[in-house]
Amino acid sequence: MELNTRGRYAVMAMADLAKYGDGGSVPLSAIAQRQQISLDYLEQLFLKLRRAGLVDSVRGRHGGYKLGRAAGDIFVAEVMSAVEEGTRMTRCFGDSTPGCVGDSRCLTHNLWTALGERIESFLAGVSLKDVIEGLPGTAPVAGGVLHTSSSIATLEGPAQ
Repeated sequence: MELNTRGRYAVMAMADLAKYGDGGSVPLSAIAQRQQISLDYLEQLFLKLRRAGLVDSVRGRHGGYKLGRAAGDIFVAEVMSAVEEGTRMTRCFGDSTPGCVGDSRCLTHNLWTALGERIESFLAGVSLKDVIEGLPGTAPVAGGVLHTSSSIATLEGPAQ
C-alpha cells in the first residue's frame, strides 16, 4: 500500500500537534516548519480535520490549532478518514462493482482486501498518544514484519 501525502502529512501534523500542543494552540507555521510540510497544504488539511471535529481553531495573538480531544482519544484511522485517505488495496470499489479485471475479480482480490482490512483495523487501534510515545507493544522482527501485542502484522515498506 502506498499512502499519498494527504494521509501521511495529516498524521504527521496531528502527531506534532499532540506532542507540542500541551493542551494549547499551535500555529500551523510552526508545524509546517518542524515537519517540513507546505503551509498552504497544511491549511487545506486542517480545514478537513476541523470539519471532522479532530482539531479546534483558536483565533487571536496566540492562535492556531489545538486537538479537539485528548491525544489518546484520536485514532490514526480517524485522521486519515477525515482527509479522505483510504486503505483500499484493490482497483475495484467494493462488492457492487463489476471487478478488478473486466467483469471478474483478479486472482489476488481477496488477499488485498484482507490486507486493507488488517491495515484499517491496525490504524483504528493506534492513537496519536501511541504515535508520539513510540507505539508500545510493537517489536520489529526479521523479514520486515512488525508484530504487535494485538497480533496484527503489517509489512514495513521502505522509509519515506
